[in-house]
Amino acid sequence: MADTYVAEPDLGFIKEVGALGGADLKKCYQCATCSVACPISPDNKPFPRKEMIAASWGLKDKLISDYDIWLCHNCGDCNTRCPREAKPGEVLGAIRAYAVGEYATPKALSKAIANPKMLPVLLAIPAVIILVMGFIFNSFGLNWLNFSIPAGGEIWQANFIHNYLVDIIMIPTFFGAIAVFALGLKRFLADMHAQAVADGKAKDEKIDFGKVGQAVVSTVLTIIKHNKFSECGENKERSTAHMLVLFSFIGLFIVTNCFFIAEWVLHIEGPYSQLNPVKWLGNAAGVALVVGGILLLRNRMTKKDQASSYWDWYLVGLVLVLGLTGMLTQMARLAGMAGISYTLYFVHLIFVWSLFAYTPFSKLAHLVYRTAAMTYAEYTNRQ
Repeated sequence: MADTYVAEPDLGFIKEVGALGGADLKKCYQCATCSVACPISPDNKPFPRKEMIAASWGLKDKLISDYDIWLCHNCGDCNTRCPREAKPGEVLGAIRAYAVGEYATPKALSKAIANPKMLPVLLAIPAVIILVMGFIFNSFGLNWLNFSIPAGGEIWQANFIHNYLVDIIMIPTFFGAIAVFALGLKRFLADMHAQAVADGKAKDEKIDFGKVGQAVVSTVLTIIKHNKFSECGENKERSTAHMLVLFSFIGLFIVTNCFFIAEWVLHIEGPYSQLNPVKWLGNAAGVALVVGGILLLRNRMTKKDQASSYWDWYLVGLVLVLGLTGMLTQMARLAGMAGISYTLYFVHLIFVWSLFAYTPFSKLAHLVYRTAAMTYAEYTNRQ
């Protein structure tokens, strides 16, 4: 006798998926064209048809722990070939957005970041933190926040907001974000494994850590090479923008750590020469970030088959503002425009803090959750 499954639809979840970009979900009439058209869907239990059924039924718990939603790269082939224009790729994107909010803690902050009306408040938080912390340290005579910089002096951002103040604020924020990711990933991995076992996509057996390591290496190489994008038909060009943004963040992370070591370990303070190789890497990464952001913006504006929600625009805006404020800060400094350079630097720090603090709740979180899902899929021979 077949097992009985009692569906418990969550109507609120269906509405949330619609608000996050999956508004065309109800157009789906289960023809399975999407699963056939998808170039990266495995033959064994393909997606996204079963996800479209589950979403239509409001099966929230089943979907947010289904790692197949993360294997989808939203290449657009299913959107183009869908006879009902239900946009399955966008529906899966909306489910991923919902899943990020479910696994991130605290939930209140997750809801705030998903609400465009809260953006001014969210950006005001780092501005207040920088100013308050600066005034506190100034009260002890450290003068790490200086609004009275003498005219004609050397223009250096640390003369306005000292690097020590920046590090004292940013480092705990960075590790706080890692802690949020760790808590979310712990729940996600447990739910994903339980769901995979229930669906017959994995066995409940002892973990083979050697095999896990191999799966991690394989997944990281796949991400770095953007192999999945090359299999897409409609939006293959998206790989360029994504690679530029990915490698620019990696480059900027390396540069930041180099200057951190130079200042805190080697006690070498800037401003650093433009002939410094680390500065070359920083400039190249900064340009790549701006170009990647522009390409992301262009792709979003030209693809009519893609539904763009605030979730998407937040990422595009963050990438662009980070790149532009960083590069323009340096250009204004080299041009001798102190006031403009310092103002842009303050804005840049606001968005850097936002990048660290809000990433576990935003679309950028997909880098962590998708990597985990792809690694698990590789480990269980899903693909």
